[in-house]
Amino acid sequence: MKAFFDTNILVYAATSDAKKQQAADCLGRGGLASVQVLNEFVHVARGKLRHDWPQIELALGLFHASLDDVVPITLNTHGNAVLLARDHGLSFYDALIVASAIEAGCDTLYSEGMQHGRTIGGLTIVNPFLESAA
Repeated sequence: MKAFFDTNILVYAATSDAKKQQAADCLGRGGLASVQVLNEFVHVARGKLRHDWPQIELALGLFHASLDDVVPITLNTHGNAVLLARDHGLSFYDALIVASAIEAGCDTLYSEGMQHGRTIGGLTIVNPFLESAA
């Protein structure tokens, strides 16, 4: 299995939420994320979570160390995301994450915010916080 992580997994791993341990365990098994996911994490951590810059930088360092790779967003990724959003009814930013995961050759996308069990282009969305996914 080759996993890809949505932003919410990283966010939970950097909080004191009850889902923190599940998110950390999920990340600990290895996988990839995109630069978009890291950007969204910074946005949420700074805004909603009100983390200061040293906390954010520490979390990013931990993510860099635990992720197998961080993939870029290219013009090709953008074009594929537009098609996924159009053809599958995804929000554009969710489609961008799905496109990144597919391009990276992943078969599993861990996400709380997308439809658990849905398969798109050989990629299965898994909500790791559901009992059936544990």
